[in-house]
Amino acid sequence: MGKNVSEKLIESHLVSGEMVPGEEIGLKIDQTLTQDATGTMVMLELEAMGLKEAKTEVSCQYVDHNIIQNDFKNSDDHLFLLSAAKKFGLWFSKAGNGVSHPVHMEKLGIPGKTMVGSDSHTPAAGSLGMLAIGTGGLEVALAIAGEPFYIKMPRIMGVKITGKLPDWVSAKDVILEMLRRHDVAGGVGKIIEYYGPGLENLSAMDRHVITNMGAELGATTSLFPSDEETKRFMTLHGRGNDWIELKADPDCTYDDHDEIDLSKLEPLIACPTSPGNVVPVREVAGKPIFQSMIGSSANPGMRDFAIAAMIIDGKKSQDLVSFDINPTSRQILENITTGGYLSSLIRSGARIHQAGCNGCIGMGQAPATGKISLRTNPRNFPGRSGTKEDQVYLCSPETAVASAITGVITDPRDLKMAYPQYKEPKEIELVDELTPPGEKMELIMGPNIKPLPTFDRLADQIEGPVLLKMGDNVSTDEILPAGAQVLPFRSNIPEISKFTFYQVDESYYDRAMKHQKTGSIIVGGENYGQGSSREHAAISPRFLGVKAVITKSYARIHRKNLCNFGIPPLTFVNPSDHDKIDQDDIIEIKELRKHIEKDDEFEIFNKSKKESYKVAHNLSERERASVLAGSLINIALEKHQ
Repeated sequence: MGKNVSEKLIESHLVSGEMVPGEEIGLKIDQTLTQDATGTMVMLELEAMGLKEAKTEVSCQYVDHNIIQNDFKNSDDHLFLLSAAKKFGLWFSKAGNGVSHPVHMEKLGIPGKTMVGSDSHTPAAGSLGMLAIGTGGLEVALAIAGEPFYIKMPRIMGVKITGKLPDWVSAKDVILEMLRRHDVAGGVGKIIEYYGPGLENLSAMDRHVITNMGAELGATTSLFPSDEETKRFMTLHGRGNDWIELKADPDCTYDDHDEIDLSKLEPLIACPTSPGNVVPVREVAGKPIFQSMIGSSANPGMRDFAIAAMIIDGKKSQDLVSFDINPTSRQILENITTGGYLSSLIRSGARIHQAGCNGCIGMGQAPATGKISLRTNPRNFPGRSGTKEDQVYLCSPETAVASAITGVITDPRDLKMAYPQYKEPKEIELVDELTPPGEKMELIMGPNIKPLPTFDRLADQIEGPVLLKMGDNVSTDEILPAGAQVLPFRSNIPEISKFTFYQVDESYYDRAMKHQKTGSIIVGGENYGQGSSREHAAISPRFLGVKAVITKSYARIHRKNLCNFGIPPLTFVNPSDHDKIDQDDIIEIKELRKHIEKDDEFEIFNKSKKESYKVAHNLSERERASVLAGSLINIALEKHQ
């Protein structure tokens, strides 16, 4: 029987385990990606392990998230990351070069390679036919040190693409359609592989939009074959020699199936406060907006800016609308400038920002209180924009620019104008954005950069209060927020921990500190920890004394991060037991080490209500070892020192 692209990539990099869904496998990793919000922890972990030189084919450290330099903290971290890249032999992309994912696609991505990244949108590289997986920083550090990456073998979902996109519909509407059908947990435990005759109508950057936001489906990764369109893109960027063809065999099969006829799609929009809350634009049309933002890792291509410029050419954005343009790389900024697109945007009243993540991660561009912000970003979790109780909608560039023109949410088809015909260029201006590994350099560590906290081995008995009880789909932005106020402390765990669960309960930090030494418990619902890969959302609760998390289910990356930092990720065997626990109940767990070592299921006791509940951990042998040791870093330190 033939193999699909996912199976070919996994088989060619398999170092342990069997390709059976649910079984743990180990993969050889060719490339890694780190960005500044998560990369400082990775570099501190490499330093703690005593690494001399990166052992991957390619590893690149990007500075794209925290590029606002309000004071010394971000600036110090940028110097630290440069020095770390030079010390460990990594490529480096400085602030202003652009968002990691499109820059990596332009400069370093290679079909047929594997990559892990300390950013949940790392699967964007699947647009080139790479097996690219987002994960916690510690696992990326281990990959840089030459260790395999371990994961449970996913199911593979084949999505057949047919037809051609109608006018005013673009790649963002394709992934929004996937989210409309499957919601934010529909891809959990799956690789989503796109195939079919309709792929010839999707450019490489269109594919990037789709694979990038596969993270919002909860998917392990998403990918496309490497075909003639991939070759065209790589040749355009001066890297045609790195191209290889990688296609599914005609007789391959998939574990799950779906099909999208592009010709039947219409403009879609994700309403607050979830990427899965998708409806046709026409259903919410007419609502007044305050902001319209174009550009992010989810809509990073030159086409996304050019089409907006062509639509608004000769027109003005509304006075009450902040029309924000976030170029995604220096190279794209160069080309929309030489192509004349930038001048059309400037004349329309657009605000032109530096190349980077910017408002997508809450670094500036926060919307006004109670006002609607339209964004081509991948996420709209509560408060992520920097404004509490925000109203962020996710949409295509066409919908964003149409709404900037009218001042209300607008189906772009209602502009009553001919749809501009954008053609992919045959030549572009190439900009050298990356610094390759070279001369060695010692670490430069400013006063805000603190060593990793130490983590004790797992205790045999846990007793503590439930400091927070939450519902479904709690995101890492709610556990440990991003934004200009918080992320400058990413290299300082004691300080960043002060913002833990700040979005949910501002009193949490003070209450947690009272139980830091004795311990506390967190209770959540389904899909706990969706969103960003930032391991701070596990490290900070651990620093504050969280001894266990008990939920109905977890998002993949956050569950792994909890294991990596010694917090048992427990699940209710009977999900209805979640409803029986109240905040401040005292939970007791006896013989925890024995249960982790030998049992898949065991009982915990609610001392406040005199009730017992059965929980499970479903840990692999490696995860058991990490939890018992108190963190994976403890195991890594023993091995690499």
